[in-house]
Amino acid sequence: MPPLHAYLNLRRRLLGRQLREVGWLRLVVLVPMLLLVVVRSLVISAGHPLGQWAVPVAVVLLLTSIHRQRADLRFLATSAPGYQRWLAVEYVLWALPVAVVLIFFKDGGAATLTLGLAPWMAWLPAAREAQSTRQHGRSPFRSEAFEWVSGLRAGGGWAWPLLLVGAMWQHETPLGPVLALGGWLLVMLGVYGVPEPTTMLVLAARSPRKFLGRRLLLGLGLAALTAAPFLWLLAVGPAGAGGTVAVGLFWLGLVGLIILTKYAFYPNALHIRTTQALVVGVALTSAGNPVYPVLLLVAVGGLSWQSQRRLRTVLGNNGLNIKNEALKQSLNF
Repeated sequence: MPPLHAYLNLRRRLLGRQLREVGWLRLVVLVPMLLLVVVRSLVISAGHPLGQWAVPVAVVLLLTSIHRQRADLRFLATSAPGYQRWLAVEYVLWALPVAVVLIFFKDGGAATLTLGLAPWMAWLPAAREAQSTRQHGRSPFRSEAFEWVSGLRAGGGWAWPLLLVGAMWQHETPLGPVLALGGWLLVMLGVYGVPEPTTMLVLAARSPRKFLGRRLLLGLGLAALTAAPFLWLLAVGPAGAGGTVAVGLFWLGLVGLIILTKYAFYPNALHIRTTQALVVGVALTSAGNPVYPVLLLVAVGGLSWQSQRRLRTVLGNNGLNIKNEALKQSLNF
């Protein structure tokens, strides 16, 4: 069996195993929601004469985030020289449906750019390897906001200025800033999609309620600060102040739900990411529906209860032993 064929077959089996782990109930709800959100966003962007060029940028950002967080890069580097060519083919296959939609809307240039940029993501270094090979400067965020420190070093730090440039380029229409906020929301999914080690959680937690409140306060505060330029560009455009406030509150609400979902399913990274995608998908597809406020209250209440319950279990089972061990190690240095 040719190496490329074997690799793609292995990836197919791994994807099937991950889907079985997610469970059929989540998939029944998640897949249609995500498809609806992606297709709607893609159709709106592809139908816009300038918005079509945001699609290749979004694809590159998504593939970059996925590639740099892959856990098998070190294994592939040591066991399969030239593995980047396999990854390049895989990334082209992921980008191909997007290019087909762009071609359907006669956006040949954007489709060509999408397929042309996708394979080059395979040669980017892994996030951990990049961190270990060079000295990082001091992060602008406090160490307490550890999700932001690690998340922005993994790629979000350079995504923000790119999105801001795109929003400034298209600030005369609401589409530019709104798409930039959507791209920044994808970065937030990456920032809060990776569970921190239990040791960090235990040492930072006083009680589940206080810990969760602090995470929400820090997360929403930093999210609002980084989203402020996009919202300002939206406010000075046709959307006006009223529309900007509505978009900003909706966007911050999604970030809050992402944070709650992380701790509701901690520390299972796969369940965290799939449920976060489900929450965002439901919110984006249900916005404007009369039942949306009720659905939002149920989601907030359920996730708040589940996250505190999960944190209470983690802290109760592991808290004392981990805290004592960490204190012993710190005293030895």
